[in-house]
Amino acid sequence: MSTPDFVGDHDIDETTLDIIENTLSNTRYEMDRVVETTAISPVIREQSDQFPLIADAEGRMVMGQFGSAIDTILENSPYTRGDLEEGDVIATNDPYMCAGAISHTPDMLLLRPIFYEGDLVGFASQWGNLMDVGGKTPGSIPIEARSIFEEGMRLPPTKLYKAGEFDDELLYSFTHNTRLPDHAEADIKALAAGTATAEERVQELCDRFGKDTYVEGCDALLDRTREGVRQLILDLVPEEPVVFEDYADDDGLGNGPIKLRIEMWREDDEVYVSWEGSDEQVEGTVNFLLNEKMFKMFVGVFLIMAFDPELTFNDGFYDLINVDIPEGSVLKPEFPAALGNRLTLMARHFDILQAAFSKAIEGFDVAGSYGTSPNLVYAGTDSEGNDFQLLEILYGGIPARPGGDGLDGHSWWPLFRTVPVEYLEAYYPLTIEEYTARTDTGGAGRFRGGHGITRVYRFEEDGAVTFQDDRAHTHPWGVAGGKHAGTSQKTLVRADGTTEELPSKVEGLPVAAGDKLVFETAGGGGLGDPLERDPAVVAQEVRRGLISEEAARDAYGVVLKDGEADSEATDQRRETIRANRGEADQFDFGPIPDEETLAERIRQERDEFSARHR
Repeated sequence: MSTPDFVGDHDIDETTLDIIENTLSNTRYEMDRVVETTAISPVIREQSDQFPLIADAEGRMVMGQFGSAIDTILENSPYTRGDLEEGDVIATNDPYMCAGAISHTPDMLLLRPIFYEGDLVGFASQWGNLMDVGGKTPGSIPIEARSIFEEGMRLPPTKLYKAGEFDDELLYSFTHNTRLPDHAEADIKALAAGTATAEERVQELCDRFGKDTYVEGCDALLDRTREGVRQLILDLVPEEPVVFEDYADDDGLGNGPIKLRIEMWREDDEVYVSWEGSDEQVEGTVNFLLNEKMFKMFVGVFLIMAFDPELTFNDGFYDLINVDIPEGSVLKPEFPAALGNRLTLMARHFDILQAAFSKAIEGFDVAGSYGTSPNLVYAGTDSEGNDFQLLEILYGGIPARPGGDGLDGHSWWPLFRTVPVEYLEAYYPLTIEEYTARTDTGGAGRFRGGHGITRVYRFEEDGAVTFQDDRAHTHPWGVAGGKHAGTSQKTLVRADGTTEELPSKVEGLPVAAGDKLVFETAGGGGLGDPLERDPAVVAQEVRRGLISEEAARDAYGVVLKDGEADSEATDQRRETIRANRGEADQFDFGPIPDEETLAERIRQERDEFSARHR
């Protein structure tokens, strides 16, 4: 595929359109850079957990990472478009007031209208994950909350800047309710600076080409993407419905497994996606308020990135995608359902969407991933009386995809980074004793799944940890002959040497100086027959510690001699494996028991943990 020429009745030449498109694309990255160099919290400054957006005057995203909910934000604010002035900035961190455009309370979204010569020509928004917004636990992502009222301060859409004048009292009222007011203030102002960058660049484009040409260019970019996605839909999505379902483990309160079910089909040039049959919202905090525009973006982004990456993804194709998300389900919970750890279902619904495309598109297969965005909060008061609070996002195995291995210890979000060990040890009372890829956790295949990671924290001060992960009970699946990946695991090693296996979701667990937390994440599934993987590559990965010698022999049929693949012994071993195995299913879900048995296992794990820590 290739990017189509401009489409529709637009009075703009291709060269000007390309300049506008590339300027907006560069601006989107400049917005990120401004925020990263201005914020002070590691989750933004070091991990890049912020997302920019540039929209047209109708609120349609022209450039950015997430589908916009500008109309919903304005509908839930005291303002109409006519009330907006140059220099205004609206702030909100309430997911229910923006239809899930941000999906838990630590995410603060700032929205700036962009004017040129008195006319509204667009919007810029930027949101980022604050370190703390109050609530029952440090980090504001509790495990045991039953409603959003326990998850911190919620700011409805309100002007933080009014015609350029900063509302100090509003910010003070908000930050007063957080455990880290200085972090919150700096990060919120950094997000505002990101939107100001977009305003300046858009106004420069209007100076250069004229307001009408800029507006026409935005329309043409939206139409060009729409035409490209429309053609991808016609070429790739079948009319016959495809169905796929999978389970998240639990909600941290002993409720699980949690089913997500997708059905997808095409009618003419439109895609229909239904989540009917997914489980109802749960008591705990893993509910995911899935913004319908955002999900439409995810569908289009998958098609674009996999099959036509020269296309710009924006809101132009949204009318081609029809979405049914049942009210009261785990993907559209009703207020005031808790949302803090929604990343489990957010990541899982990515996996399930990819699996549906794997079933729909012949010869195109993508395996399952580590299935969430694990996070850890370590907080307390040190021996000198200073409060500390760390929030860190961790990563796992990215699934194998057509033509390549999955990435080891990587985030689902391409631009996210790991907080450097040096940073953590300089600013927080802990030592990172190990940060490695987990041997044999990536699913075997012609293309291997990415490995999970092991991160060992040694705590230097008494405190408490809260963390969430998933895939402790269910395996990321392999596909087209590839094998399932390894699951996650958490182990607390006390200073006296005693150990305790922990659930994947824990709130407020006391730790003492000298204790260690071994945080191990799941891998990604493999793709294709492992017996077709190059023996030399397998031998190399054994030498690097990514694959054990036993897995090389049993999963890949590779026999090693002096660290190298023994060609004759490998051929014999592979012939023996082929002769004794059956036909492979399209998906390998691993040794997962029936739903009732799995539910009992999850309840028992939670009950035993609760009993130990009453």
